[in-house]
Amino acid sequence: MIRTIKVMLCPNNRQRTKLFACAGLARFAYNWALSYEQGNYELGNKFICDYDLRKIFTVLKSEKEYQWLNDYSNNISKQAIKDAVKAYQNFFKGIAEFPRFKSRRKSKPSFYADTSKIEFTQTHVRLEKLTTSRKRNKQKFNLVKLAEPNKIPTGADIKYSNPRITFDGLNWWISVGIECEESTEQPTNQGIGIDIGIKDLAICSDTAVYPNINKTTKVRKLNKKKRRLQRRISKKYSKNKKGECYCKTRNIVKSEKKLLKITHRLTNIRHNYLHQTTSEIVSRKPKFIVLEDLNVKDMMKNQHLAKAVQEQCFYEFYRQIQYKCNWNHIAFITADRFYPSSKLCSCCGYVKKDLKLSERIYICPECHNTIDRDFQASVNLMRYGLTA
Repeated sequence: MIRTIKVMLCPNNRQRTKLFACAGLARFAYNWALSYEQGNYELGNKFICDYDLRKIFTVLKSEKEYQWLNDYSNNISKQAIKDAVKAYQNFFKGIAEFPRFKSRRKSKPSFYADTSKIEFTQTHVRLEKLTTSRKRNKQKFNLVKLAEPNKIPTGADIKYSNPRITFDGLNWWISVGIECEESTEQPTNQGIGIDIGIKDLAICSDTAVYPNINKTTKVRKLNKKKRRLQRRISKKYSKNKKGECYCKTRNIVKSEKKLLKITHRLTNIRHNYLHQTTSEIVSRKPKFIVLEDLNVKDMMKNQHLAKAVQEQCFYEFYRQIQYKCNWNHIAFITADRFYPSSKLCSCCGYVKKDLKLSERIYICPECHNTIDRDFQASVNLMRYGLTA
């Protein structure tokens, strides 16, 4: 089993400049490969595999115009060409949309580090060819400090897979996959049905309730600060408008960086809360976990609920529950989208078709059962798991 660990890097100014240059090389190689494949297709020639494309790219390095490519690791361009060819193949297989060229402004800076060349210590990571000098004192430039020491395990027996260095707008990060032994413990406790919503994040069939973190004072204050900063930036843009173009001043750049920090902080708070919630649910060792397949795309069309749905991060909740279930041998079951989990009475089985979203308490007209609609949905989902 492969688990991915992501750690923030603390490069100095010279290293940061070199990391951006490496990401630029990866973008250049990706766009070159994609352009070459498109031109080859238009000429009616056969598909070129990544092995042949890498040979052509190696010949390109000998030209005077592209001598600068030799100052960087060969593995960065090699993997970028592989990624471009794979994206091109996925389009013709019908798996994905047609690949787009990577923009310098809009694309996320990232590049690949070879598994045989990368080295981890307790406090640093050694990257390949950040400096071309072979002097011993200059080779220290290849060592980039890790923000969290001892986070990534080291040793001769540990195998790393797919190391990627990425920039999120504020900081550089390294993510690497590590082979781990699978857990042999089998869960024996009763299954859990989970109803996720906007009022509360998750209501479990075992009476556990996880409230909506976006309603806390801390998140509300950050959202208020974010809105004010957005208005301030908008006013600065309108003041510095020259004709039809907007002029970006240094003060606008500073304000946008502050806005990015607040946005990242809000995202980190939400994702951390999701990790705590999903880990606590999985730690109870249920035999199975049932979640309803919600139509989030149509829910986002409701202008009154769209923001609340977006802040709840339903997809991230599903993703975390799913892979944590796989790690712990818990069966993950997805209930059908049209299963009436909230409308079905948990006592007599009556389906109340005219149940409105504003009715938070379910009152059955047949057996007069009175119950919270979200808790009833979780109980029905748990029973759905028993019959699935």
